[in-house]
Amino acid sequence: MFRTPDFIRRISPAVDWGDYRQQEPVVYLTFDDGPIPEVTPWVLDLLAKYSAKATFFCLGKHVERYPELYQRIQAEGHRIGNHTYDHPDGWRTDNLTYYKNVIKSATLIDTDLFRPPYGRITPRQVRALKKRYKIVLWSILSEDYDRKQTPEQCVANVTGKVRPGDILVFHDSIKAEPNLRGCLEPTLQYLQASGFRFPVL
Repeated sequence: MFRTPDFIRRISPAVDWGDYRQQEPVVYLTFDDGPIPEVTPWVLDLLAKYSAKATFFCLGKHVERYPELYQRIQAEGHRIGNHTYDHPDGWRTDNLTYYKNVIKSATLIDTDLFRPPYGRITPRQVRALKKRYKIVLWSILSEDYDRKQTPEQCVANVTGKVRPGDILVFHDSIKAEPNLRGCLEPTLQYLQASGFRFPVL
């Protein structure tokens, strides 16, 4: 399911799924799991080519290892979000361990945005984390991380369903790289030609 149904977004107001009421032609580009030198600089160069801004939900372990990329993302006008330190699954991790992981990442990433890995977070975790963060999920998945998808399918996953106010998810990761390098520019071309703008969250 590439598009999150509107009724789920309406009944889950504690997290941000995108604005289904938005009338302005804007979409929000987001990238998860970076930053890494193999992919993130290429993403940043491409975003600059299209005058597009994005929000990068970074893993603390990568920010710790590649601080210059973290700094470049911010210097180029993009926004940063906390994506935990090393990508634990909130459904399979006890709450204290999960919170410690988020806090460890927070020592490296200065932001008020949080996205749970896999989109998996329990109601109790939401209640605890929303005291500090705006919890951001999405309305459209590109599924660039799925090696069963082709780049062309990833483009279609976005362009076939996109609406104003959508939050789109891509991944600046090694796993997603083959699809991302084939799908990101055609997607940006389509969105720009359709009149969409790309502000940060």
